[in-house]
Amino acid sequence: MTPEDMDLLAALGRARAGVRIETEKPYLIESRLAPLARRESYDSIDALIAALRSKREERLIWAVVEALCRSETRFFRGRETFAQLRDQVLPALSQRRRETPIRIWSAACATGQEVYSMAIAAAEAPGLFPGARFEFFGSDLSERSLEKAQAGIYTQFEVQRGLPIRLLIKYFESQDDTWAISPRIRQMVRWKRINLLADLSAMGRFDVILLRNVLGGMEASLRGKVARALAALLPEDGVLVLDPEDDASEIDEVLTPAPGGHGIYLRDPSIRAAAAA
Repeated sequence: MTPEDMDLLAALGRARAGVRIETEKPYLIESRLAPLARRESYDSIDALIAALRSKREERLIWAVVEALCRSETRFFRGRETFAQLRDQVLPALSQRRRETPIRIWSAACATGQEVYSMAIAAAEAPGLFPGARFEFFGSDLSERSLEKAQAGIYTQFEVQRGLPIRLLIKYFESQDDTWAISPRIRQMVRWKRINLLADLSAMGRFDVILLRNVLGGMEASLRGKVARALAALLPEDGVLVLDPEDDASEIDEVLTPAPGGHGIYLRDPSIRAAAAA
């Protein structure tokens, strides 16, 4: 690929999804575009990019952008974070919500492991209010990732990455050489393709929003915008979950880190009232 090709890919990623394309790592870009080129019946990545320039076809543009977006995920990625959500956050929310559903959104769910991990964590949470109810939502930019997430079928390698054997046996069914999430868990989740750069105000309120493994891959100028847009969907006692290493300085007016340092941020009314004064 030429420097001009790299510039084109970087511009498309930035404009369409706010993602930062690592042009200094051409081998990584090639590894992501090669399967797409084969799937689209192009002889090479160069032919794919040539078509991108000549056709300017929206479907192909989005297919390229989706392929370039990071989608690394696994079950219970960040075990300490999920333990704190399971043992502290969800029980506390259930006691306040009682029989009102607790709404949880994995805003970049990739192939579904994160939102299914949240559903399992809720099922395993101690001290829930009797009759506590949960609603789970998973969204991603990639339609192909969402298709896999909705199917809820994973390879042996995928379930071995982070999923304890006890939970595998309890919440999955063996299907030949794959594992399928139990229908009870799978049917708890609703799915939608969402671009986080779009207007999110129509999404409604969520008690817990997970935005993990996302901000670090976005253009720096857009990270705060996206995080603030999601934080605005939280109620007073809502929770935003980021990666522990994410820079949350742009949302510290309305959110404060929860004790433990696992990327869990809480709304703090006193901070917000002081900022508004």
